Amino acid sequence: LDAMKHGATSYTAEYTVSSVEAPSEEVKGRIIGAGGRNIRTFEKETGVELEIDETNEIRLSSFDSVRREIAKRALQILIKDTRIQPSRIEEVVKQVNLQMADLLLEEGKRIAEECGIYNLPTDILKLIGRYKFRTSYGQNLAIHTIEETKIGVAIAQDIGANVDTVRMGCLLHDIGKVVTDEEGTHVDAGVAVLKKYGFPKEVVATVSEHHEDKPFSSSESVIVWIADAISGSRPGARYEPHEDYIKRMDKIEEIAKSFEGVDNAYAFQAGRDVRIIVKPDEVDDERLTILAHEIAKRLEKEAEYAGQIKVTAIREIRAIETTAAK
Repeated sequence: LDAMKHGATSYTAEYTVSSVEAPSEEVKGRIIGAGGRNIRTFEKETGVELEIDETNEIRLSSFDSVRREIAKRALQILIKDTRIQPSRIEEVVKQVNLQMADLLLEEGKRIAEECGIYNLPTDILKLIGRYKFRTSYGQNLAIHTIEETKIGVAIAQDIGANVDTVRMGCLLHDIGKVVTDEEGTHVDAGVAVLKKYGFPKEVVATVSEHHEDKPFSSSESVIVWIADAISGSRPGARYEPHEDYIKRMDKIEEIAKSFEGVDNAYAFQAGRDVRIIVKPDEVDDERLTILAHEIAKRLEKEAEYAGQIKVTAIREIRAIETTAAK
């Protein structure tokens, strides 16, 4: 009970679907664009679905909280801008993506410092910053990590274990969950990252063993496992269906992105609408139709979904020329 009391945290996280207020009908019209071209470009660039109705509230829908935050910031900039057109949308989204890297770094520092850890590598801090935008079984990863670290440190102090190893192990135990483009389990991905950045083998072991996939090699590994279980099992901490939903969306996007010539893929509307962005120099118009069919067939075999999935493949070529200055 004393260890659980130490786990109390005041860290605030993002849980809900984002929304942005449009100041007028005119601005809403500019966001939509002629024939819907602006809203299509925005969704293509961000991977976030815009929902606009009779009210002035614009809802941004995506299972990926980082994408949603990028889209929200980009939309806020565009609303203040008189120029809302495809090229400007692309420019703003790129700009916000760069700003997001700085935000993740600051969030990573804040989370690490709340856990009592300083001077971590920048790339590790950016990954930790993603905790704010990630859930595990419905429990926000930043809150879970801070809570687990405080519990783990309290236990380590009580029994005389290595507090520094436990502190670092608790902070980094789920880092594999925010690593992108890594095959295998989140434990494998986390271990690979920690080895890459030269973390002590004792810390790597706590991450490697925190799901009991391997026998515990130290009391510190046992403490990290116990603290993880306490934080995750307290009443109201977790809600499994949300995590299952995210895994299904990730799987759908992974299948689509595995095809040659696909630049990116986004799952909308609970996976019922999948939009594929192809590399125009690798996929011609004839191949585009075949590719959409092949992806749909693969999704039929490998993806979990209800109803039907509509696969839309998008190939865009844009030529831009500038006149001589007068």
